[in-house]
Amino acid sequence: MASSSVHETCVNTLRFLAADAVEEAGSGHPGMPLGAAPMAYVLWDRFLKHNPNSPDWPNRDRFVLSAGHGSALLYALLHLYGYDLPREALKNFRQLHSKTPGHPEYGHTPGVETTSGPLGQGFANGVGMALAERYLADTFNTDAHPLVDHYTYGIVSDGDLMEGLSAEAGALAGHLGLGKLIYLYDQNCISIEGETDLAFTERVASRFDAQGWHVQHVENGNDLGDIEVAIEAAQEATERPSLICVRTHIGYGSPQQDTADVHGSPLGEEDLAATKERLDWPTEPRFHVPEDAYEHCRRTLRTGPEQQAAWEETVDAYREAHPDACRLFLRAMDGEVPEYEADHVPTFQPEDGPIATRNASGETLQELAANICTLVGGSADLAPSNKTHLEGYGTFQADRTGRSPETTSSFQSGRNIHFGVREHGMGAVTNGIALHGGLLPFDATFFAFSDYMRPALRLSALMGLHRVTVFTHDSIALGEDGPTHQPVEHLMAMRAIPGYTVLRPADANETAAAWRFAVEHDGPVGLVLTRQDLPILGPHRIPDDAIERGAYVLEDPDRTPDVILVATGSEVHLARNAAAALSDESVATRVVSMPSMERFEEQSKSYRHDVLPPDAPTVAVEAGVTRGWHHLVGDDGAVLGLDRFGLSGPGEEVYEELGFTVDRVTDAVHDVLEGTAPPTAS
Repeated sequence: MASSSVHETCVNTLRFLAADAVEEAGSGHPGMPLGAAPMAYVLWDRFLKHNPNSPDWPNRDRFVLSAGHGSALLYALLHLYGYDLPREALKNFRQLHSKTPGHPEYGHTPGVETTSGPLGQGFANGVGMALAERYLADTFNTDAHPLVDHYTYGIVSDGDLMEGLSAEAGALAGHLGLGKLIYLYDQNCISIEGETDLAFTERVASRFDAQGWHVQHVENGNDLGDIEVAIEAAQEATERPSLICVRTHIGYGSPQQDTADVHGSPLGEEDLAATKERLDWPTEPRFHVPEDAYEHCRRTLRTGPEQQAAWEETVDAYREAHPDACRLFLRAMDGEVPEYEADHVPTFQPEDGPIATRNASGETLQELAANICTLVGGSADLAPSNKTHLEGYGTFQADRTGRSPETTSSFQSGRNIHFGVREHGMGAVTNGIALHGGLLPFDATFFAFSDYMRPALRLSALMGLHRVTVFTHDSIALGEDGPTHQPVEHLMAMRAIPGYTVLRPADANETAAAWRFAVEHDGPVGLVLTRQDLPILGPHRIPDDAIERGAYVLEDPDRTPDVILVATGSEVHLARNAAAALSDESVATRVVSMPSMERFEEQSKSYRHDVLPPDAPTVAVEAGVTRGWHHLVGDDGAVLGLDRFGLSGPGEEVYEELGFTVDRVTDAVHDVLEGTAPPTAS
């Protein structure tokens, strides 16, 4: 057992590595690391199962710093415990191209499990990680082979718990009884504007207790023994997630302790020196690490590989006993989609239609589920409308039949997740499932509610996560629910997220191809689907690479086109009907289907010009805002769109009332050909 002086030395090493990094950078958040270092140290030193030499080994414990503004503390931990993060990286905190950015970034710094920053996101990501752990354990483990057996830990802040996202994700975690989820709450009672009771006076412990969490209090955030006892008790609460409320002092030891001033600004030379003197720490040099701190903490360089080696022995035994299951598990944890074959999607014939693309998606999803054992997901209480229920695959659910919330020993690890009416939480929890690895997750809602999911979807793109969202009810054509539910600006808003792929298929076969792309694509994908029925394009009309390319020529005249109609989704059929009418007038018309504007814009100039020749008059047709189309149609083209909100009424009538008719399209074409068209025909 190490002496108490070594523990104190390690805690202060963490504190001042973080404070020095912030001071060196001239920006950052020193207050949280100074106050939260003791709890972080106890967790990492006495509980966290990890291997700095192999940060991604599958059975490691996950650690989420949801309070991402305290990133300097995480970097200090990673450095002190032997990750590939040298002291020089701490000296380059917040500098261009450094490994220590202002908020933790997944895939950028070894040992960082998620991109945290927007408060509450990390909290919800951890719920997804714990959900994935439980699902994979129930799916693959045997009594003799605990292949998946780890915890998800996190440090959360007052700000995290103010965000409504934490309430959504916390309620789901409590309902599901995720007993291997343990959060330390850095309860310092200070936010940027001052004391938290300016705006935050709820009884947090009561909230989490009501949500089914195991809740404890540690009154002294510097008492390492009390923190250790609390974490041990949390581990024993196997049927409930745990929140440990630790009363800390922001900026501990500094002249600015317990004030908002220390939240988001360096201490300053004088106050930093005063803090070091008060805590009996050398004022110089900066980034001082005593040898006994290195010696003590870097025991993990020995114990981590030992833990991983023991797990690998379990894998070897599992492989011998269950070779097929082991192969599936290892492939899945390597990021593959096991058992998937590209032809395992349905093919639709014109005589099968018309069919809404949401229904075609449902049929495709069911086929994929039969061939991808790691495909899991659900909807924000809209599965019957989104067509995302996986028939025959059960529900991921704690069995509460005849039980109190404290006793949920039975569990059902089906593949359908009921997220409840929690779009924001659903998006961030799904990110956590993807981050954990081993599963291909999907979620679903109405497209208008993508606004509720946008922060999580933005982060999924920033992290490059493999996850899919099904957005149904994609336009004004959904009808009677009216403008509150009719997306107008959403297509362009989602397309604006770098790295996020939006697919709006025109029919059932494009939908099946879109799902194939989503399964094979490395990044996040959103499928934007209709409520109303659409005719089925013959499968021979759709090239194999149509989704990958983003756009393709669906119909071409037998001579050089006089005009090009480019459309997405349901408007492709409107463009086809308009082309037929124009043909009767001897206007040769090419019809281009563009399921993905972003994918098309990534193609070579030659391909883009083959599909949309820059000298050809072009009219774009889409039931959404026109902004974003003009660079594709050019100065001499036009956009028939909708720069207003929709109307309540039967979908076909709304569609017609707002100008999505053959006559309106042909009029726009004539105006373009005559050189009199306005750039926007909304």
